[in-house]
Amino acid sequence: MNWDDTTDTPAGERLVGASADGEDQAVEAALRPKDLGEFIGQEKVREQLDLVLRAARARGATADHVLLSGAPASARPPCR
Repeated sequence: MNWDDTTDTPAGERLVGASADGEDQAVEAALRPKDLGEFIGQEKVREQLDLVLRAARARGATADHVLLSGAPASARPPCR
């Protein structure tokens, strides 16, 4: 079955959708950092990302695409 296939659902209701309900939105908002200061570790990455975001705001534009990869800092073994 295709995710967009609505033949088995009542009244054409989709199985998945792009919008989140109020409860999902509240949970997501509580989990997401409000600013870069709430991120732990990777100081150099945070500084560079802060620079990119400030420059975009100064231009009145959106930031260029950013690709972050790797495990979260909390999942990595401690540095020695």
